[in-house]
Amino acid sequence: MIYDIRLAISHTYAVPAGNGRHVLRVLPRVLRNRQRVTAHLVEALPVPDERLDGIDFFGNSQSTITQRDPHKTMTIRMSSRVEVTAPPAFDGLRIGVPALQQVLYAHQSVAPSSPLHFLGPSPRLSADRNIAEFAQKVVSPGTSVRDHVEAVGRALYERITFDAAATTVDTDASEAFAQRRGVCQDLSHIMILALQSLGIPAGYVSGYLRTLPPPGGVKLEGVDAMHAWVSAWCGPAEGWVEYDPTNATFIGTDHIVVGFGRDYSDVSPVIGRLRSSGEQVHSQSVDVAVLD
Repeated sequence: MIYDIRLAISHTYAVPAGNGRHVLRVLPRVLRNRQRVTAHLVEALPVPDERLDGIDFFGNSQSTITQRDPHKTMTIRMSSRVEVTAPPAFDGLRIGVPALQQVLYAHQSVAPSSPLHFLGPSPRLSADRNIAEFAQKVVSPGTSVRDHVEAVGRALYERITFDAAATTVDTDASEAFAQRRGVCQDLSHIMILALQSLGIPAGYVSGYLRTLPPPGGVKLEGVDAMHAWVSAWCGPAEGWVEYDPTNATFIGTDHIVVGFGRDYSDVSPVIGRLRSSGEQVHSQSVDVAVLD
């Protein structure tokens, strides 16, 4: 599947802001045998006084920009062409959680992809007893790690109502779980905590999702949004498996990866500081267009 992806993020300040320094993580990743980026452009307006493009600890593309002069608005634009191939099916022996625990106990690597980084806690996530009790109730003893991942993800899909007005980007996972409402960020955070409580390494995936129009309808440009889902480590043979609890599905060619991290704070599209006062208005528009 080949996509053209366009993103626009705008901030409008009540009072002109200056001395801004931000980190942008909006560009799709290059993933061997899965995701190929053939063209891309990331730009910021006003044009930054300084810009440094690089790779963070987890291998995600990032741009660090500095804007010194006062400005009323800041706009981030990203465009890219990405070719996505579905992750290969695993036809080996799947292991259970007890076997996974033995492997983790002997695991020594602290490379960016090491599962040891994803056992918790992390900047936005800490253990929650209610979420842990929920996880224990929805999994079946004796089943594989992958089965546990699917059981937790599907249970969240069935029990959490998608409600864009119920939470904000700063809402705690425990709060979202208690009210049983939230968005993809909330479901992903809750699922990570649930899996970690079972002893399964799990992390946060930021990216883009192709959304399909209703039957007979026409897809509207700019209505897609950045999306989030979960990556769980199912052992050394099967490796990392990604599941989308918002849509109750293992990921395929509809999901385009931007970044991997422990939680949202590791992969937030824009994070930084500036000098200003008063309120600000934020808007985001994403379009994922299929070429083939």
